[in-house]
Amino acid sequence: MFSNIAFLATALLPCLSTALPHGTKQPDLSDPSYKFVPPRLNITTLAGNSRNQSAIECWSVATLEVSSTPGIQGALVTSLGKPSGATYFNIPGQFNGGLHNAPAVQYVWYTSGTGVISLPTSKDTVTVKGGAKGLILAADIASVSALGHVTKYPTKERTVGLVLPLANNTVPVHTVVHAGACTEADGLDYLNTETD
Repeated sequence: MFSNIAFLATALLPCLSTALPHGTKQPDLSDPSYKFVPPRLNITTLAGNSRNQSAIECWSVATLEVSSTPGIQGALVTSLGKPSGATYFNIPGQFNGGLHNAPAVQYVWYTSGTGVISLPTSKDTVTVKGGAKGLILAADIASVSALGHVTKYPTKERTVGLVLPLANNTVPVHTVVHAGACTEADGLDYLNTETD
């Protein structure tokens, strides 16, 4: 069993460079004059609110650090917690996942395809496109949300990814950045999704 999921954070490194504003160069972390300010990892989250309903929020969940690990030395990394397992999924196109709660507090990484998540109690939706920016946190388990959310896969292509439930349904230490999905306006640490 994995002791942490730093490997997942390492796999997400390409999304950090693509999140820089257009025309901005990746900083040279080896330059001694460069003052490094650790960025935060912001992630779109399905959470429960005070009315026992699911909500889409942008959470800041971790500080990124410069790695000293061979092979990724100088890259930005972070641990995302301790998983209780890992599941690969391969969903056919035009699939309706229906109304459901997250079965566990879990990271869901869409590596390809498109998922559209909506809430039964509001008009809020979020579209998650697979790839480097396809990671979300699903934390709207039944104990915090009476109904959960709806997930649909509207395109004809398959949606492939990984689900990484966190041990003991542990919600990561976080700060709510704002209501709604994270966007490019959230800066270098923006990770994923588009709000419809």
